[in-house]
Amino acid sequence: IGKMDVFFSQQLISQFQKDGYLILESFLTEDQCDNLRARCHQLVETEDFSGHPTITFNTKHNAQANTDYFLTSGDKIRYFFEEGAVDKDGKLKVSKHLALNKIGHALHVLDTAFKEVTNCDKVKCVAKGLGMKRPAIVQSMYIFKQPFYGGSVEAHQDSTFLCTTPNTLVGFWIALEDADIENSCLWFVPGSQKLGTKKRLVRKVTNNVLSTEIQGENIEIDDKDFIPGPVKKGTLVLIHGCVVHKSEENQSKRSRHIYTFHLYDDGVSEWSKDNWLQPTKEVPFPYLY
Repeated sequence: IGKMDVFFSQQLISQFQKDGYLILESFLTEDQCDNLRARCHQLVETEDFSGHPTITFNTKHNAQANTDYFLTSGDKIRYFFEEGAVDKDGKLKVSKHLALNKIGHALHVLDTAFKEVTNCDKVKCVAKGLGMKRPAIVQSMYIFKQPFYGGSVEAHQDSTFLCTTPNTLVGFWIALEDADIENSCLWFVPGSQKLGTKKRLVRKVTNNVLSTEIQGENIEIDDKDFIPGPVKKGTLVLIHGCVVHKSEENQSKRSRHIYTFHLYDDGVSEWSKDNWLQPTKEVPFPYLY
């Protein structure tokens, strides 16, 4: 454990509390990154998309958030496509491996390779360093950021979508390839987590039909306040639930694969009953420790 303490020192914890995000290099080995990429390739390769709903993912208008396919994906492994990869009839314009935007949202429960990384000692060390009493893992995603048309992700706070009271949400974002400005790394507004969250995506039921709606407004942020966070393969970016961040469209010829998951501290905070994502009987939120 001594080694782990050095790996996630008090100085790094203070940096995270100040900026709202933290870059930790060499979190996973090259082999671990390659194994997750190979496992993802295998999942896509063996999935039959012929009768599959081609739900595209776009953070500008969030239309996918009102599809049953998305709203019931919290305890499943489901596939979401890039807008640029699907024609007007819902048919793929490119190979399925190049068409996907992301896979979500229960890789950490239903797939052994992703479960292993999500529950590894280094993740536990970080959660303990942050003082988390009873960290629950709420969702996981594999994000492709495809070359040439990998969609942008607008400036947002994760707590808009995954709200806890008080906020204890933390995102673990792991680069499985180098991520730089050219192929669309993350951009952050340091310290913006101190502004809190004014905007929420909440679930609602109308005539027994589940949907979502946006409530509140974005925090006003000047574009010039964003700074890039380029990282090498294997790096962990730790993301406070309220820090404002974004990524641009990937117009380069390189992909930017990442694996990400979110924890909150069930020991000291409450999961909002109107979050789109809710634990199910089949898959309750698993605890890290």
